[in-house]
Amino acid sequence: MTTAVGMDPVTVEIIRNALNAAADDMNATLIRSAYTPIIYECGDCVVALLDAEHQVLGQSAGLPIFLGNLETCTKATEEMFGREVWQPGDVWILNDSYLGGTHLNDVTIFGPVFVGDTLVGFTASRAHWIDVGSKDPGGSMDSVTIFQEGLRLGPQKLVAGGADQRSIMDTITTNVRFPYPTTGDMHAMIACITMGEKRLQELVERFGLETLERARDEIFRQTEILERRTIGAIPDGVYVAEGMLDNDGIDLDTPVPIRLKIIVDGEAIDFDVTESADQTVGPVNCGVSQAVSALRVGYKLLVSPDLPGNGGSFRTMTTQVREGSVLGARSPAACQWYFSHLGLLIDMVARALAPAMPDRVAGASHGDSMIVLTSGTDPRFDREFVSLEATVGGWGAWHGSDGESALINNVNGSLKDIPIEVFETRYPWRINEYRIRPDSGGSGKWRGGNGVIREYEAQCDCSLSLWFERSRQPAWGLFGGEDATGPEVIINPGRPDERRMLKVNGTRLKKGDVVRCATGGGGGYGDPIERVVADVRADVLDRDITKEAALTRYGIGDE
Repeated sequence: MTTAVGMDPVTVEIIRNALNAAADDMNATLIRSAYTPIIYECGDCVVALLDAEHQVLGQSAGLPIFLGNLETCTKATEEMFGREVWQPGDVWILNDSYLGGTHLNDVTIFGPVFVGDTLVGFTASRAHWIDVGSKDPGGSMDSVTIFQEGLRLGPQKLVAGGADQRSIMDTITTNVRFPYPTTGDMHAMIACITMGEKRLQELVERFGLETLERARDEIFRQTEILERRTIGAIPDGVYVAEGMLDNDGIDLDTPVPIRLKIIVDGEAIDFDVTESADQTVGPVNCGVSQAVSALRVGYKLLVSPDLPGNGGSFRTMTTQVREGSVLGARSPAACQWYFSHLGLLIDMVARALAPAMPDRVAGASHGDSMIVLTSGTDPRFDREFVSLEATVGGWGAWHGSDGESALINNVNGSLKDIPIEVFETRYPWRINEYRIRPDSGGSGKWRGGNGVIREYEAQCDCSLSLWFERSRQPAWGLFGGEDATGPEVIINPGRPDERRMLKVNGTRLKKGDVVRCATGGGGGYGDPIERVVADVRADVLDRDITKEAALTRYGIGDE
């Protein structure tokens, strides 16, 4: 058997897997070398190998929201400075929200790969830096302009010809609160880039550039064929969905509408979000490239979930994003918590296409990162600290299976929450409780996954910031499945000074104060009355639902 380009298919598969393995090596280098838990424990990072035309050759597991997004940074740099700007031994840095699409904490470091005098590709990495000099440590929940959110860098040369550029590195370290770990994470990313460069050079030297490019073309061709086949099976038509964010973090009474229209025409599919809200005062905006990435995630969940993203993906997919909207922000819009409407948008893709793809779609997930950010002075070491943690929740059920409990949201993919032991060692907090939140998933023939309860007790006076979303519109069910329960956060539950809040910036806590966070569940699928009785009873025994819920939701009591 031969491929369309006359290559041995075994060679194509060896190269396909070698490219993905090279990306995995890059990712392992970054995680093992990083200085901050947000990278080495949580894995808030992603890496990719690109060809000389900025097409994805291989991408590691990581945050899906960066899917097909890293190449925007190399493209933007080339558009600004010209093709000749790429030189051997150079490494670049960029974190501009309107170019990279995300918040300033997500820093992208990338560089060209040369074999001899020939540019053969690029390596790129993106990771969350714990602080980039915003008005509040770690990030602000109430920023109203990008200039409050930290140091903003367009494409800058970080390493030139193998030599560190001390001027830009010093600019960075003098503008962040934690220069030592920031420098460590920066050099971990440079090491990651160097590893990718080495691996790509080895592949070119082993197979030859011509063979590698022919294999790339075949890999892209196969991906495109498979995706076209799936899209072609979707009935032509216009599919719509609408969702809303609770608010923009500033005007807490006004929801932010997100509107999606999908047009399927043969093997082509178009995603249109131009009717979504205008960019907001509060920090829920994102750049166009990030909105496109979210739509690609929603697309890939349904169209080609088993295929790694590469340059053959999305060739038959188009997107329409309006500049000046919440999904296509322009300067000086605040972008710190850019991801809330993106998780919503991913769920909306499934909601819109549910009538056409009932066996592939799932109920909505809890949908948001549910951020807990704390800062202060750790009395154990007499030094400043900042912690940032995304909180897990429930995913939606689908045809044939219950949703999973206690997973990170779909924006963050393989991101992990910080283990209790690490959190208590690194930061002046005690975790009193961490468990599944029963009854939080939506009921259905297949039940939505549950959220969690995570309770923190302050071991010193400190500051707390929260960003919890999806309370106005919790995860919805499909085909008769019921909606999930939304999130809630209670400070000092049961005490006279009990407070409830979902979004807050820098509220002061005293030693001994308790923060009890409860995340939402996923939506159900199918009529709850059709759920198998044995499954309901197993849910009660496993404490996924209470006896009361078994009776009121499913009509099944004790026998």
